[in-house]
Amino acid sequence: MVLAVTLLARCNTVVGMHSWPKPEIATLDFSVPPLRLYDSADQRIKEVETDQQPLGVYVCGITPYDSTHLGHAATYLSFDLAIRHLLAAGHQVHYVQNITDVDDPLFERAARDGVDWRELGTSQIDLFRSDMEALSVIPPQDYIGAMESVDEVVRMVQQLLDAGAAYITEGEYADIYASIEATDHFGYESNYDRATMETLFAERGGDPERPGKRDPLDALIWRAAREGEPSWDAPFGAGRPGWHVECSAIATNRLGKHFAIQGGGADLKFPHHEFSAAHAEAALGCPRMAGHYAHAGMIALDGVKMSKSLGNLVFVSKLTAAGHDPAAIRLGVFAGHYRSDRDWSDSVLETAEQRLSLWREACLKAEDAQAAAQLCQQVAQALANDLDTPAAIELIDAWARTTLDSQGQAASKQHAPRIEQSELSPAGLKVVACADALLGIKL
Repeated sequence: MVLAVTLLARCNTVVGMHSWPKPEIATLDFSVPPLRLYDSADQRIKEVETDQQPLGVYVCGITPYDSTHLGHAATYLSFDLAIRHLLAAGHQVHYVQNITDVDDPLFERAARDGVDWRELGTSQIDLFRSDMEALSVIPPQDYIGAMESVDEVVRMVQQLLDAGAAYITEGEYADIYASIEATDHFGYESNYDRATMETLFAERGGDPERPGKRDPLDALIWRAAREGEPSWDAPFGAGRPGWHVECSAIATNRLGKHFAIQGGGADLKFPHHEFSAAHAEAALGCPRMAGHYAHAGMIALDGVKMSKSLGNLVFVSKLTAAGHDPAAIRLGVFAGHYRSDRDWSDSVLETAEQRLSLWREACLKAEDAQAAAQLCQQVAQALANDLDTPAAIELIDAWARTTLDSQGQAASKQHAPRIEQSELSPAGLKVVACADALLGIKL
């Protein structure tokens, strides 16, 4: 018991999280179309709600037990595109992201490596920040750790209990679960049938076999204190937050009970986003937490899905340490549509580096301001259509080749360095600003 008391004392002295520096973003001299995104709940592309300003965007963050791999980065790059477009359209955006800095995978990795779980979490959060800064990802205004938000989670758990939407299990541990019957439309976010839900729930951190649950799919919202685990005091007994309710509390306490976009990887569609929405809706009495539930596809390495268990991860920090331009990494990720499962390989990166050089050379040679302005409008239109980066890239490729061909130039095989703006004509400046503001590509 001494260990548990010590952990409790240490967990109550939490330093607030900070995000990373905001990149400089070029200003556009033209209007961009409204952003239309695919919504997983409605299963269609529709315009993002803009009637509530600032626009609330919540993207689920990392569990900091390993370095940022390209699969993580692809998700945050996808929503960086959405935020860039909304900002370019003149909207204010309130962006919130969490860090699940108290969770079983973190404890397990720390125990395996013989390190303190807090130290492991801190080191990986620091590396994540540096990776996001290198990739020119716009940071969230609120970057919130689970340990910071325990009081908020306690309040939401109590609201769920008071509403009859949650219950305390009997037995050795008085864990608290939220009922899937607490809302009338559970399942609307993922659109999965019961059999699919049961399979994914078991695969993705659920505990369908836990004795005392009313339904195998009911989700843990408060794990009663166990020996050797961190815990916090609460009116219903000491313990720690469940994963899904953590995001519910963090999001709604900063963005309100209804906000524009909840985003994350496709693997979060169920159970995580389904339950995050259900918890908020049951606790706060709102019919729908987010206007859009948006999901990014998975990244594979040479045709095999990246995963920690397979050990086939590509780390952002290792790519940049090897001298690869972060702009090329972004271009490699954007070569496929954000909703598609797509592949990463040395060939993808090499193609992206060649493309980056092509664009830079074309910007240096560009003289036709009208063609550049037309290109920028077309790129904005492509991105407004569900962040269609392959179409946007194809447009810039075609413009770049035409620009070089018109001057009898051929694209160099050498990797071109970043351009100094003093070297550019007005036409080149337009394209550089467009690539920066809308794609986050630093030319």
